[in-house]
Amino acid sequence: MSTKYVYTFGDGKAEGKADMRNLLGGKGANLAEMNLIGVPVPAGFTITTEVCTLYNQEGKDAVIKLIENDVKAGIAATEKLMNAKFGSKGEAFPLLVSVRSGARVSMPGMMDTVLNLGMNDDAVKIVAEKSGNARFAWDSYRRFVQMYGDVVMGVAAGKGEHNPFEVEIDKLKAEKNISNDTEFSAEDLQELVRRFKIVVKTKTGKDFPTCPWEQLWGAICAVFDSWMTERAVLYRQLNQIPEEWGTAVNVQAMVYGNMGNNSATGVAFTRDAATGEDIFNGEYLINAQGEDVVAGIRTPQEITIEGSRRWAKMQNISEEERAAKYPSLEESMPAAYAELNAVQQKLEDYFHDMQDLEFTIQDGKLWMLQTRNGKRTGTAMVKMAVDMLEQGMINEETAILRLEAAKLDELLHPVFDKESQSKAKVLTKGLPASPGAACGRVVFFADEAEEWKNRGEQVVLVRLETSPEDLRGMNVSEGILTARGGMTSHAAVVARGMGKCCVSGAGEIVVDYHKRSFTVKGVTINEGDWISLNGSTGEVYLGKVATTEASLDHDFRTIMDLAEKHTRMYVRTNADTPRDAKVARDFGAKGVGLCRTEHMFFEGDRIDAMREMILSDTVEQRRIALSKILPMQRSDFEGILEAMDGFGVTIRLLDPPLHEFTPNEPESQKYMAEKMGISVEVVKEKVDALHEFNPMLGHRGCRLGITYPEITEMQARAIIEAACNLKLKGFNPKPEIMVPLVGTVKELRQQANIIRCTADVVFAEKGVKVDYMVGTMIEIPRAALTADQIAEVAEFFSFGTNDLTQMTFGYSRDDAGKFLPEYIKKGILKTDPFAVLDQEGVGQLVQMGAQKGRSTNSKLKLGICGEHGGEPSSVIFCDKVGMDYVSCSPFRVPIARLAAAQAAIMHTNK
Repeated sequence: MSTKYVYTFGDGKAEGKADMRNLLGGKGANLAEMNLIGVPVPAGFTITTEVCTLYNQEGKDAVIKLIENDVKAGIAATEKLMNAKFGSKGEAFPLLVSVRSGARVSMPGMMDTVLNLGMNDDAVKIVAEKSGNARFAWDSYRRFVQMYGDVVMGVAAGKGEHNPFEVEIDKLKAEKNISNDTEFSAEDLQELVRRFKIVVKTKTGKDFPTCPWEQLWGAICAVFDSWMTERAVLYRQLNQIPEEWGTAVNVQAMVYGNMGNNSATGVAFTRDAATGEDIFNGEYLINAQGEDVVAGIRTPQEITIEGSRRWAKMQNISEEERAAKYPSLEESMPAAYAELNAVQQKLEDYFHDMQDLEFTIQDGKLWMLQTRNGKRTGTAMVKMAVDMLEQGMINEETAILRLEAAKLDELLHPVFDKESQSKAKVLTKGLPASPGAACGRVVFFADEAEEWKNRGEQVVLVRLETSPEDLRGMNVSEGILTARGGMTSHAAVVARGMGKCCVSGAGEIVVDYHKRSFTVKGVTINEGDWISLNGSTGEVYLGKVATTEASLDHDFRTIMDLAEKHTRMYVRTNADTPRDAKVARDFGAKGVGLCRTEHMFFEGDRIDAMREMILSDTVEQRRIALSKILPMQRSDFEGILEAMDGFGVTIRLLDPPLHEFTPNEPESQKYMAEKMGISVEVVKEKVDALHEFNPMLGHRGCRLGITYPEITEMQARAIIEAACNLKLKGFNPKPEIMVPLVGTVKELRQQANIIRCTADVVFAEKGVKVDYMVGTMIEIPRAALTADQIAEVAEFFSFGTNDLTQMTFGYSRDDAGKFLPEYIKKGILKTDPFAVLDQEGVGQLVQMGAQKGRSTNSKLKLGICGEHGGEPSSVIFCDKVGMDYVSCSPFRVPIARLAAAQAAIMHTNK
């Protein structure tokens, strides 16, 4: 049996239906379904997404040969239903068609469309005669030449040039002394067609095709080609849409909104896509075609009276002037509006979701050209789901599954005031590393950021890249901008943890620390100048852009309650301070999955004690320095354990290489020499000796605890003392001590013995015991491969997927930004593996580690604490492999909670 590549629809019948969107694309599936439920839709047919895949594999000629007979049959069926003739030279009214793309998920504006196809010098005369409207006929012809010339023949503006077709339109307007397209006469439009054909010949060296079949194949192939355009590829990358999905092509009989003042075209939404309000809204134009509404050439008018009045109020236009000059469709075409209003309600009720509609009114008759689930803001997404649930339109599971977890970010961070943003100058664009909006005066050094903040200034910290030593400066900044680094660079990871706006990897900026300035595209920004960052888009603006605080309302809380009800896997947070822990708990986190103790050493004078310990020669000297650090750490742990009272807190022992804490500047070295009573030369020698060729694979993690067991002993004591102190105060602390970078079971066993012996000593001293656990982070491939052995000692595993990804791929996390964009562009990788868990490779190690670990320890608790713990698709994977929890930065907790609930529903349904 041969494969079916073309599916027809029209006159209330269709060969396809809504659940065939993978084959017919969203547009084609919904056109078919609208026919089946009695909505007026012009007849046509859909060429399947499978053909697009074949087109990209086998080429144009092979595909045309494959589907030629099916397309001819589709045109014949459309001719019959519309009582028109494609390529007519005789008595019949010419069948003109639109050729549109239609992927399985909406990609608005990313791919190409051609309208009025089939028009030529013969057809235009018949259309003029049969319609009795020569202006309409020539207007349709000039639109076709312009659109086909652009989309299919590649007539485009050069760099810095105006569109050549628009140039001709402007010339003729000047000659005729008119200002609007609608003022062109039929003769003017005929002259435009002549000039447009000259433009095509001049730009391409080819005559404009007159054969409708040649036109049709050109347009079909152009739509398939548009699947691989730069903008479509980028859109797919941003929205994680697989390239292999392809696009369908929809060929549909034209209906005409440009037939005169009793015709119109428009776009409408069954609910407000920005706010989520249950208000029918949209825009339309009299005597126009669909592209006019979205192209912005003419100012459209509102569909409803209510919308029109709201618009007039914003424009400071009186009710009298509005009604006279800018009437709503409800007022200007009440019968057509009433039918449209009934159809929009029917479609929303049928699809159980907000619909984005395109319609045309031809001489008073309504035709629907498209319906699809509408794009919406994060705020609107949440409100619509809750409203539709309360209205009985959907159930709880559907409400949860419908939400796009990542879009909750929009609700959690400050946002720019839209009016101020529209007026702002964009300086450059980097990676949207941490969502939100930030304004501040540029500073280049962390310590000076504190100074500026202390005198009441708002600051944005600008760095080539950040390090842990910048933490304090980052903490006081409104936002962070870096020239280097990716989505999981230090700046990005820490900023997300803090809920700070961050734009990383803004490669166009040239930072000059000496001049205290950065330049971009010839513009110099000096220390103290104002800039604004949009962490949701990566845009950097010159000057101050006003922001508004995000507010979490009843609808948001309702969604979080639903997520709690339907989840299996719970969510923890990555938090290094009591403040972070409290923020995360307020968002619904049930514990801390990662507390990075090294971040605590940069507060106040703690770095001095840490450096003293590192620079010491003997165990005794190190113990003296560590005794200064111990009460500081104990205090921090008390705060975090108290903030998470009753929930587990996983505390990672010291992880980074010691060189990150060393005094590298001459002033710092001199200061430490004086403090320790040794020479500057000795300090410098020790610092140089700690230098490593590849510190990420060097003397760090459990290797530090093995060579300097007194460090592990001090940290274990600080944790257990903090827990005992809290228990004596009536709290219920649950510390979980995590040994990092374990690759063999012997490493863990050695460190676990120190921890447990220290705990026993503290219990005896305090006269009280607390429940605690000892476990490890699985972040080295060997640990995953030998997880069954390690689980005999460990009580829990936390998968550190940042380092596990780094070591599995052999990519440096901070340097991969130099080549990963090219890898993604060329299809070598689908996504950045540091942002989205590589389920095929790294995920296989995670799954293996989980299974092997539980094979020898059935009670082994499993979690993940890499940045992937807050990425929705990665969270779903974690549920699938049986994790107990995921952990993520505080401001991603709601996202992870929603994704965990979605995962539970998906896997239960399966």
